[in-house]
Amino acid sequence: MAREPLSVVVTTFNNADTIGACLASVAFADEVVVLDSGSTDATRAIAEAASARVHVQPFAGYSAQKQAAIDLATHRWVLLLDSDETLPADAAARVRDALVEPTVAGYEMLRREWVFWRWQPARARLNHYVRLFDRGRARMSGHEVHESVVVDGPVRRLAAVIDHHGERDIEGRVDKANHYSTLQVRDRHTREPGALRLRMVAYPTVAFFRYYFLRGHWRGGWAGFIAARVHAFYAFLKYAKLYERRVSRRRG
Repeated sequence: MAREPLSVVVTTFNNADTIGACLASVAFADEVVVLDSGSTDATRAIAEAASARVHVQPFAGYSAQKQAAIDLATHRWVLLLDSDETLPADAAARVRDALVEPTVAGYEMLRREWVFWRWQPARARLNHYVRLFDRGRARMSGHEVHESVVVDGPVRRLAAVIDHHGERDIEGRVDKANHYSTLQVRDRHTREPGALRLRMVAYPTVAFFRYYFLRGHWRGGWAGFIAARVHAFYAFLKYAKLYERRVSRRRG
């Protein structure tokens, strides 16, 4: 049976340290498209050396930039990766198998996180995202942050795990929490909830409990504990910045 051809799509900006491994892991694809936001390091040269089709445009926001990259793809089926993600060999095989006469509009894939100095523990809960999809029946959500693929049609969970080589240190993770909380407050999709002062006080504890205990990151030793604390800090920042915006509006 014939397999649907696959376009792998990656957005980049100064990712010379990770883009080579990312593209090497998807060398089986029929096409690799890289949309760069104007890197000043070797990102584009590395991508071109890996035979990717490289385009450049100014950064338009996470969701819009990824949508622009998807629109550059030639083939109907797209695998969307971040520049610091890789596809292990077993996951690549499952992606290829899924494209043999697919009967759904998209596939969710699990993602394993690198947490500072180790992989998250095997029994911790993995996040899952739609990453493999028919681009004729899918689009980016439009969110400023935590953007996702929205699929018009049935979606199935694929037994394949993406490896995410994320923030390598605590400073990077805290910087990301600060940046993402600002974007989330700015996002036109974000509705301002009530009881913001109560949420500032209570929700960081709830966020820590969910991440550390319910999602199983307590199994990850001190790396899991620190990540849970940063996650709680992110929750606090989000509500604190929403409250700051409310006060600023009242003061004109």
